[in-house]
Amino acid sequence: MKRFYKDVSVERSAAGYHVALDGRPVKTQRGGSQVVGSQALAEELAAEWAGQGETIDPARLAFRDMTDYALDVVPADRAGIAAKLLRYAETDTLCYRADPDEPLWHRQREVWDPLVDALEAREGVTLERVSGVVARPHPAATMETLKARIETHDDFTLAALEQLTALAASLCIGLAALDHDADGEALWAAANLEEDWQIEQWGADEEAAARRAKRLEAFLKAIEFVRLAQTAR
Repeated sequence: MKRFYKDVSVERSAAGYHVALDGRPVKTQRGGSQVVGSQALAEELAAEWAGQGETIDPARLAFRDMTDYALDVVPADRAGIAAKLLRYAETDTLCYRADPDEPLWHRQREVWDPLVDALEAREGVTLERVSGVVARPHPAATMETLKARIETHDDFTLAALEQLTALAASLCIGLAALDHDADGEALWAAANLEEDWQIEQWGADEEAAARRAKRLEAFLKAIEFVRLAQTAR
C-alpha cells in the first residue's frame, strides 16, 4: 500500500490519546477507535506512521499491531488468553532440565533457578523442576495463584504478556519481563539457554540466527510496549 497521508499528529480527547493522519483519527484494524490512555504510547504509534516511506511496511507497525490486539481482541477473550498462558506455565521451559550428571544441568541451574526462585518468592507459589521430558504438574494452588495474577493485568499488559510468554515459551520469563527494570536481553538469553548450549557444541546456523534475531526484536518490542502503556498519564 502506498503512503496515503502527509501529516501525523497525536491528539487528546476525553477518552485518551489517538493518532491522526492528515487530521483523521487512526482506526484499529477491526475498525474500532484506536484510543490509548498513555501519551507516551500514542507518540510511539505516531512515530511508526511518520517513519514510513512511500510504501507502507506493516512490519514497521509493531506497536500498532499490539495496540490493536489489546483493543480488539483481549477484552473479548481475557479468559481464553489466561488459559493459554497457564498452559505455558504447565510446561515452562525453565522447569525442564537436563539430567543432573550432564554439564547443561549446571548451566540451567545457574541461570534459571534465580528466575524461578524470584517468581516463587514474589507470588508465594511452588514450581516443580523436572529432569527429563516427562511432565510433572505444578500444585493446584500454584496454578490458581498464577491465574489470579494473570487476571489482575489490564488489557494492554495482558497483550504484551501473551507475546512475551509465547516467544520465551515460559510464563516465568513473561512475568519477569513485565518488571519496570527487567533486562530484556538477559531474559531472552535465559529463554534460549539450551539453543545457545547447542551452538557452543555444534556451531551456529545462519538461517536460525536470523529467525532468532527477529524473535528477539519482537520480545524487546513487547517489553517496550508494556512500559509505554503503563507510563503515567
